[in-house]
Amino acid sequence: MGKFRASRAHISVFGALIRARRKFGGKRDAIIDADDRVLTYTDIVRASFALGSAMKPATKARERIGVLLPTGAGSILSFFALQATGRVPAMLNFTAGAHNLLAAFKAAQITKVITAHRFIKIGQLEPLIEKLSPHVEFIFLEDVRDAMTTKNKIAAVLGSAFPSLFMAKTSWKKPAVILFTSGTEGDPKGVALSHGNLVANVEQIIAHIDELYPKTDVVFNPLPTFHCFGLTGGALFPLFAGLKVALYPSPLHVKIIPERIKKVGTTILFATDTFLSRYIRSSSDGDFKTIRFAVCGAEQVRDETRNLVRKKSDMLILEGYGVTETAPVIAVNQPSANRKGTVGHFLPAMEHRIDPVPGIERGGRLFVRGPNVMMGYITTDNPGVIQPVEDEWHDTGDVVEIDEDGYVAIRGRVKRFANIGGETVSLAVVENCACAVWPDNQHVALIRPDPKKGEQIVLLSDCPAANRTDLRTWAQSHGVSELSLPRKVVITDDIPLLGTGKVDYAGSAKKLDKLL
Repeated sequence: MGKFRASRAHISVFGALIRARRKFGGKRDAIIDADDRVLTYTDIVRASFALGSAMKPATKARERIGVLLPTGAGSILSFFALQATGRVPAMLNFTAGAHNLLAAFKAAQITKVITAHRFIKIGQLEPLIEKLSPHVEFIFLEDVRDAMTTKNKIAAVLGSAFPSLFMAKTSWKKPAVILFTSGTEGDPKGVALSHGNLVANVEQIIAHIDELYPKTDVVFNPLPTFHCFGLTGGALFPLFAGLKVALYPSPLHVKIIPERIKKVGTTILFATDTFLSRYIRSSSDGDFKTIRFAVCGAEQVRDETRNLVRKKSDMLILEGYGVTETAPVIAVNQPSANRKGTVGHFLPAMEHRIDPVPGIERGGRLFVRGPNVMMGYITTDNPGVIQPVEDEWHDTGDVVEIDEDGYVAIRGRVKRFANIGGETVSLAVVENCACAVWPDNQHVALIRPDPKKGEQIVLLSDCPAANRTDLRTWAQSHGVSELSLPRKVVITDDIPLLGTGKVDYAGSAKKLDKLL
C-alpha cells in the first residue's frame, strides 16, 4: 500500500491525465471500448485536443456544458476535451426524465449539451430530446467530427506533443465537474467537485488499495459516468493508475456483460450488488475466472450475492462506501484486509466524526472531512452559485458503526429508520430479512402512517409468494425482533431502480401508494 500525498492532488484533471501518460507511456493501451476499439494514452490526449478545439468556438471558458452520453470512449473523450479547453462538464443522467434534467439545467445554468445521434437512436431517446430541445442547444459528436478542420487536427498533434503549452491553465481549486443527486427529495441538486477533489480521491484509492498491477490489470466498468462511482472509480482511477479499462455502455445488459468480462480478460470489476448478482446468475462457467476482485458500492452487498459468487468464482468482493459529495469514495475494503459486513477502513486523509442519533444506541450519524469533500451544492433556488460546505464537514446522513479494528459498517440512512411505538427500527434490517427468505427477488421497506403506533412498515416485494407469515417464522427462528416485521406485504411486478442500479425509493413509494 502506498502513501497518500496531498500535493499530488494539486493539479488539474487533464494535468493528471498527462502525468499518467508520462509515467506509463503514450503507447500504453488505456481504454477498450464496447466495440473493441482500443485507445492508448496518446490517442486520448490527441482526441481530447481535437474535439476540444472543434467545440471551443461554440462555448465559453469555464462554461458548464452538459454531457448526455453512455459509458464509453465518447463520454470520456468529451469529458477530457472540455477539461483540456477549460470548460466544466456537467454529467447528465439520461434515465432521470425530462423534469429532473430541466431542473439540472436550471441549477447549473446549462445551455449546451453534448450527445450523439447514434446514442439517441439506440436508446430511443427522441421524445426526451424533443422535450429538452427548446431549453438547450445540442452538440452532436458525429456533427463535430464531420466538421473537423485542418486547424483542429493540427491542434490535436501540437497539443499532444506540447500539452503544457496548449491545455487550459486551470487551478486545482476550481470546479472540474458537476454531478447531480437523484432528486428523490425534490429537485436534483448539483454537486460541484473541484479538480483537487477528483484527483485526491483517485490518489487516496491508489494509496489504499493494495495489489494493483498496471502491466496486467484490466478494469471492467459498466457503471454510468453520470454517477460518481462510474466516473471516478470506473474511469479516472484506472486511467490515472495505469490500469487498462474496458468500458461498457449499460449495466443492464446482464447476458452480454459476463461474456464481455471474459473476452477482455477482466481482473477488477466495478459493480453494485444488484448488478453483480444478475451477472453471476447469467454467467457461464469460466466467465469470471480471471477476476481477482469486484469492488461493490452504492448499496449493501447481500449474503445471497456472496454465496452466488462463491459457487461460480474465486474472486473477492470488496465492499466500499461513498457519496457523490466526496467524489465519491469514503471507505473500502482491501484485498489484504477484507471484512464481510463492513465497507472497510476510511481512505487516507479522511477525517470523520460520529454524532449521536436519538433512539439509536450503536453508532451514529457520520460526518466526514478531507481533500475529496465537494466544493458545495448548486440548487434551483440559487442557480449557478456554489454553496460551500459548512465548516468543511459533510453530513452524509448515514448511520455508521466503527469496530475496534477501524472497520466501518453502514447501519442505514438516518431517514430510513422507523419509529414503531417509541422503538427505532432500521428499514435495512426489514429488507435483509426479506432477502434471506426470498433471495432471488427484490424487496423495499417503506414507512407509512399508523393511527396507533405513529408509523408502520410496509414491505413492497416483486416475489409473488412473499407473505408476512413466512417472514415471521424466519424472524422467530433467527432471533429477530417482532418490531422488524412489516405490518403488510404488498406484491408488485417490479421494484423501480435508478440508472445507477440502486433502488428508487421515491418511485417505490409512489408505486406502493397506488397499490394500497
